[in-house]
Order: sequence, then C-alpha cells, then structure tokens
Amino acid sequence: MATDSDILRNRLDRATAHLDPPYAVVDLPALDANAAALTARAGGKPLRVASKSVRARAMISRTLDRPGWRGVMAFTLPEAIWLVRAGVTDDALVAYPTADRAALAELAAEPALAAAVTLMVDDTGQLDLVDAVCAPTRRPDLRVCLDLDASWRLVRGRLHVGVRRSPVHSARAAGRLAATIAARPGFRLVGLMSYEAQIAGLGDAPPRQAVLATAIRLAQRGSYRELLARRGAAVTAVREHAELEFVNGGGTGSVAATSADPAVTEVTAGSGLYGPTLFDAYRAWRPTPAAFFACAVVRRPNPTVATVLGGGWIASGPAADSRLPRPWLPAGLKLVGTEGAGEVQTPVTGASAAGLRVGDRVWFRHAKAGELCERVNELHLVEGDSVVATVPTYRGEGHAFL
Repeated sequence: MATDSDILRNRLDRATAHLDPPYAVVDLPALDANAAALTARAGGKPLRVASKSVRARAMISRTLDRPGWRGVMAFTLPEAIWLVRAGVTDDALVAYPTADRAALAELAAEPALAAAVTLMVDDTGQLDLVDAVCAPTRRPDLRVCLDLDASWRLVRGRLHVGVRRSPVHSARAAGRLAATIAARPGFRLVGLMSYEAQIAGLGDAPPRQAVLATAIRLAQRGSYRELLARRGAAVTAVREHAELEFVNGGGTGSVAATSADPAVTEVTAGSGLYGPTLFDAYRAWRPTPAAFFACAVVRRPNPTVATVLGGGWIASGPAADSRLPRPWLPAGLKLVGTEGAGEVQTPVTGASAAGLRVGDRVWFRHAKAGELCERVNELHLVEGDSVVATVPTYRGEGHAFL
C-alpha cells in the first residue's frame, strides 16, 4: 500500500515531469492549510507576514488576501519600499534598523511612502542618521517602531538567553527612548516590537537530545513569564509618550503563546507557511511541509549511493547539521556524513537510494523558509498533480535585498 510519502512524491513527480531540475515548488493546499492553522493559533489577533520567510511577491499577496492576515514585516527598507510601490501592502514594518541612505532619502521624499512604511529604531544614533540624510523640516514625519529586546537576562545580566538585538531591555529604558523620540521633530512613534527568538525561533524537541529538550522547555517557560511582565510594563511606559498603533511580537514558533499576551496587538509569522525543517523540532505545532526543491540523480557511485547534481543549499545560522537541506522524497534517504550537501553534487544513501536511477528526482526540504528563494528564480505552484502557476521569487525579479 502506498504511504503518504509515496503519494506526495508521485504527485510532485507527475506535476513537474516537464521540468528539468533543479527547481522549487510550493504545494498550494499545504501552504493554505498552514496559513489557516496560523490564523487559528493567533486567537483573533492579526498576523503580519514576515517577508524574509517568503521572498516571493505572489505568495505574500496570496497570504494577505486571507482573513486574519494584515501588513508585512519587511527585512530591509529597500524591500519595504518595493513592496509598497508594487501594491503588495500599504503597511510595511521594517524589522531591523537601517543605514541605507539612498532608501531613507527615497522614503523621506514621498509622503505616500512615508505613510506606508515604519522604520525600526532602538538607538538615538539611528534617528541622527535619518536627520543627516534629510532634515526634519524637509520631510514628512517618519513613522518609527521601538524595538524592545526580548531576551532573558539572568544573574544580573551575565547569563543571556536569546539573540542579541536591541539595547533597550527594561521598561524604564523603553520609556526614556520613547520620550526622546516624541521630543524630536520629524518622527512619530507608532509601534513597539519585541521578538522572543528564544521561544519563537528555537525548537523545543530537538531529535535524540532529551536532556537539551528539557533544558530548552524550562528556559522557554521562565523566559515567557519574565517577558510577559516586562513587555506589559514597557508598553505602559511607552504609551506615556506616544499613542501606539500596534504592539508586535512573536514568530511562527510562538504564535499561540505570543497572542495570549494581553499587551500584544499583532503577531508576526512567515516560516510556518512553507514549513521548513527547523520547525520539525517543535511540539506545539508543526506546519505541513509545503516548499520543496528537486535535484536530479546523475550518477550511481555504488549500489547503495545515488548522487544528485547540486543540492548544497545551506541555511544561515550556526554551522550545524540543522542548517543542511534534508533529502525528503523518496522517504528513507539521508546525507552522507563525510560530504553533506555539496556545491556541485550531493550523494544520498539510505533505504531508498538503491531504487534510484539516473534522471530520477530527489526532493529536498530547506532548513529555513525564505532562503530557498535565494537559489531559484521561480516557484512552481502545485495543486493535485499539476503545476497551476509559476511565479517569480525576489531573485527572479532581480532583487537581492540581503
């Protein structure tokens, strides 16, 4: 009897039989199911699309057309400007501070852009840079969002749990920066963001690592309790100086938990749409794999190994096995430890390798969602056993924002 993996492989093979690898596909029913599941987990709070985890305009627009999704979290200012000009959104929050002078000048020169894009700040130096590009008297007020550091600091700050982002950690520091922004002409503080990477971006069920899993879960519970109180206090402190339009938090891995925070008004998600392998290590919710790339078998070095052309599409982050693409279909394949995923060839072994012939496809899943799109110009959209559309990625439209 055919397994679910067999059915999926046969369906993808039939749909793309006319294509020559390498190429990437998105399984639309899986994508839409993931989008609906994320909406349900948000508990009525709107979801903002993390564009870096999607990197294809058509897929961002498809998601924004769904109930429960509103606005984009862009990863660079030029990207945010492009998405607004393209009509994808009129609400683009730039996730990270920018030092792009040309993009700042473009933003400051057009009131319509300035009304649609929100800059991220966590330091007065970022405000100074904006003023150096365009004086407050020569531009409309620019929308800004304050980035509150969401990491958990223990033992008087000597133990750091989370990523190193904003220097603004305490409610008092947030209030001070908010007062400074409110007093400066040319800026309007409209939002507060805090990304709890140690919860949203860290799987609590790493395979075959029970002790580590227990430690991660304990740390996440403690961090969540601490952040719940501190974020609420920070929002109160900031609202003494500004009328906030939104308080943003979370990511795919923490949608339900972040939505439960009464201080948060919206949650960001993106990776859960494609379902990359990093999210296989989460207990609370695992998205259905929706994005794949195919490589062709080109040689058989021995009866137990098949070698595909290319395949070394490595994800960012710490150099570890978790950042390698995973051979997914046919089921039972694995990488060779001494070679991993290579620049020009990737050998695979395992139970299914013996049955592969030259010309067959091996389907991989990327470790991180949007980074797959940096490797291909197009995404082939599959429904059933047909490609129903082909859409360009950012790369396919000539953009490499970061």
